Amino acid sequence: MVDFNKNNGLVPVIVQDVDTNEVLMLAYMNEEALKKTIETGYAHYFSRSRNKLWKKGESSGHTQEVKDILVDCDSDTILLKVKQKGVACHTGRKSCFFTNLKTNEVLVDKEKEIEYNFVDKLYHTLLDRKKADPKTSYVASLYKKGENSILKKVVEEAGEFCFAVKDNNKDEMIYEAADLAFHTLIALALKNIHPEAILEELKRREGVSGIEEKKSRKK
Repeated sequence: MVDFNKNNGLVPVIVQDVDTNEVLMLAYMNEEALKKTIETGYAHYFSRSRNKLWKKGESSGHTQEVKDILVDCDSDTILLKVKQKGVACHTGRKSCFFTNLKTNEVLVDKEKEIEYNFVDKLYHTLLDRKKADPKTSYVASLYKKGENSILKKVVEEAGEFCFAVKDNNKDEMIYEAADLAFHTLIALALKNIHPEAILEELKRREGVSGIEEKKSRKK
């Protein structure tokens, strides 16, 4: 009943509180995510930034118990009616829709402080910096300057890391590697790619010969 062929195997999912009808969030499902949702009774989605399947609330505990699944007239959008445990938004707000577009006013206060692992927290911080004042945020200033400026910094930091390795200076290697990683994460966040997607790619390569892996790449 669901057409997964229109958007690279994904369909948008509108998530609604079953009791209040409040719209909580928008996510995406592939066929596997829908199957897991039906099988378990809890919402599973496909993360485009992580490039993997995930259960809502798997780290925060703020799960969504699915009460009903509806599909639209074109069979390419799903509506989930859920019993939300805790909050739906990663910011700690009940709904992901809390900012007035015209005034930029935040309409909904945080209900909870959600604990994330360091990489996840850093990634979301970098995303938030897209909306920050460039005068008060270094990352926001890079975003404002644009993609070329960010890539220039990545290349610059890569060079400084190489010099630190050549100098065999352990402290400098650590410092410059951190700078390189940080600016690489900024570039990934610019394209909305979660660093966990990189870890998933490395996991995929585990046990695979580097020579064979390179041969398998599309030219």
